Amino acid sequence: MGKAKQGKESLGPAQRRGRRKRVVHVFTEGLVTEPSYIDIIRACGEPADPVVTVEVRIANASAPGSQRKPLKLVEAAVDLMSDEQRAARKNGLAKEYWPQVWVLFDRDEHEGIETALKHAREGNVKVAFSHPCFEVWRLLHHKPVTGTFGGVCGHVTTRLPFARDPKDGANIKVVLPHQVTGRYREAQKRALQMNAEHGDHVALVNRDPYTNVHEFVEHGLGIVAY
Repeated sequence: MGKAKQGKESLGPAQRRGRRKRVVHVFTEGLVTEPSYIDIIRACGEPADPVVTVEVRIANASAPGSQRKPLKLVEAAVDLMSDEQRAARKNGLAKEYWPQVWVLFDRDEHEGIETALKHAREGNVKVAFSHPCFEVWRLLHHKPVTGTFGGVCGHVTTRLPFARDPKDGANIKVVLPHQVTGRYREAQKRALQMNAEHGDHVALVNRDPYTNVHEFVEHGLGIVAY
């Protein structure tokens, strides 16, 4: 009974009144970086379909660091996706408006990445994965990325053009609007070019550098430009 009620509330009053709305639950590895980025692009992003409202919920906003490892994130996301799908069916929600569940995490030096990706696929949870870290996506907003970082996120961070700025670099984890706005289309183009450098035979966990955050932006948040 409790889960059914929670699922119905998840659909939101707008959907119950017949308006078009989709809910996206997001689990982030980072406590600050990814949520601050999401807040910015939601505020200024151009929606793919203006008549569809996308409600974004950071599902693990208060989770401690111990619960922010990729496998833990995916396990929680799969459980939530199961509840959301059950509620959507019960309430007769059209499939195109079913809630989505996304997990954003990095390669870094985490163990169990392949297992996490496998569980996500099996649980219908979508993943935005970056190697070695989310900062690759931030860097692509400013310049093309070539070569490899050797799996070291610090090598990416030092290449961010604002990293040494006394103002912007004071808290490099926080994404600021001027660092990304007006730059999405170039970042997406560069990401596709960068990712294409890896052959299909290279396992995702070994693709350095790599990011598909642009897929989360477009297919998750429903944003085509910012």
